Formats: sequence, C-alpha cells, structure tokens
Amino acid sequence: MRINSQVQDALDKQKPVVALESTVISHGLPFPENIAIALEMEEQVHSTGALPATIAIVDGEIVVGLTHAEIEYIAEHGARKCSRREIPIVTAQGVNGATTVAATMVLAHMAGIKVFATGGIGGVHRGSAFDISADLTELERTPVCVVCSGAKSILDIPATLEVLETKSVPVIGFGVDYFPAFYSVSSGLPVSQRVDDPDQVAEILHHQHTLGYTSGILVAVPVPDEHALELAAMETLINSALRDAVKEGVSGSAVTPYMLAKLAEISKKETIAANRALLLNNCRVAAHIAHAVANQ
Repeated sequence: MRINSQVQDALDKQKPVVALESTVISHGLPFPENIAIALEMEEQVHSTGALPATIAIVDGEIVVGLTHAEIEYIAEHGARKCSRREIPIVTAQGVNGATTVAATMVLAHMAGIKVFATGGIGGVHRGSAFDISADLTELERTPVCVVCSGAKSILDIPATLEVLETKSVPVIGFGVDYFPAFYSVSSGLPVSQRVDDPDQVAEILHHQHTLGYTSGILVAVPVPDEHALELAAMETLINSALRDAVKEGVSGSAVTPYMLAKLAEISKKETIAANRALLLNNCRVAAHIAHAVANQ
C-alpha cells in the first residue's frame, strides 16, 4: 500500500481526511465526465479544509490518495471492478482495480481513515434475494462512516434495509427521517435515527468505538432538491431498464454499470445530473463529519 504523503501527514496530525472510491471513475460515469466528477469530488472536500483520499489499485499497487495523473490513468485505461475479494487477485496480477464501497472501506480502514463519501451503496438486487452486495457485509465488520444517498435505486431498497438491520448497522438520516432513494429524496422508509449536524454523527462514532463495536455506520444524505427525480417516474425507468437487462442477458456485477448507463440514456442524462449533484453534496457532508471527528 502506498499512502499519499499529504494524506499520511494529515492522518499523523489527526486532521480531517475523507476517503473516496474509484468505481465512479471506471464504471459510474462515461469518459470524460468520470474524470471531471472525480476531480470535483476532491475539490468539494478540499473546499472545507479537509483532505480527499481517492483510493484505487494502480498497476497492482494499492494507492490511498491518487494524484490527478493517476485519476486520469484509471479513467482512460479502465480498471477491474474490485470488491474485498478481488483486492489480492488484482494486486497479484499487477493490474488496475477500481474500488467499490466494500473495497474502499477495507483500504480506508487499513490506512486509518474514518470517513468515506460515495454516491450509493450496493444492496439486495431486485428479484434475487440471494444476490446481495458485499457492501452490506463490509458495513457489518469494518468501522468506517459511509456517507451516501442511500442504496442505488435500481436495488430492492426495503430488502437492503432489512439486511442492514439484521447486521446491526446504524442507518442515520442526515437531516431526514426517511431513507433516500438515490436519485429521489425519499424512499418512504424510515431510518434508524435522524441527526441534524456533523457533531451528532461524530458522537455516535465515538460511542461505537468506546463500546468496542467493529461495525461501520451508514449516513444517508438525500440528493439536493433541485436535482431530485420523482420516485414513481424513476420506478418506471428502472423497470424498463431491468427488462432490457434481462433481454440482453446482463447479470452479476455487470448489472449495476449496465443499469446506470441505460438510465442515463432513457432519462436524457437527468440521472447523470442527479448523480453528480448527490456525489458532490455527499463529499461536503462527509468532509464536515471528518472535521467533527478530528475535533473530538
């Protein structure tokens, strides 16, 4: 593992650092929007005085805190989608790996980073109760605060929340009482607890640590209102895209990138605008939480 010297210095001095994942670069958005959003996410963290640390595997080397050149390299050359199980495979093969929520949590924790910002977590896939993202298991066993806009709306959100409850993962609504539905402000499903400021999140993290818990917490932040898409309209688009995925035989880990691309196409890129807005907003919120954690 190579930790960027600025990131390591900030960690040594207990300054705020926010981990960022890299599948948004390789699988989340098309080129060149992927480079632009990765750099904008870093800038949102920087704007609060915190330090971003984008995580990926570059030519087999785990890197915590990509340079701009490395972000462009991953965006242009591509990378294998890398969850926890792929980390040793990708490092052994000496290839590029773009980290999912689960893999980013693992590597952030190894580096000593406590707060991580992403778009949406994985979860239980619709129509397949046994197709469950490793993100949920990672939240159960890795003590990192994950700031997101809920689970990706292409998933079975009620089932995803049930699994998180079974795994005793706190689902915290940041300024909201209901779990966001990624592109939409609310899924209509309640969160475990509402908080209204970063200090409250930091206090929950502190008590988890004091009690010896090893699980993470999920902080759910809704997409900004001006970019939110109506839930019923999104359901119509998602069902259409799912039918296309079945017709084309798309399955497994290929489903999520396929669905995101298909939704961007049929929504005339409205989903890309919403995705960008929620990513940047989550980075800001995560940075403020990182400040609160550092100030404890």
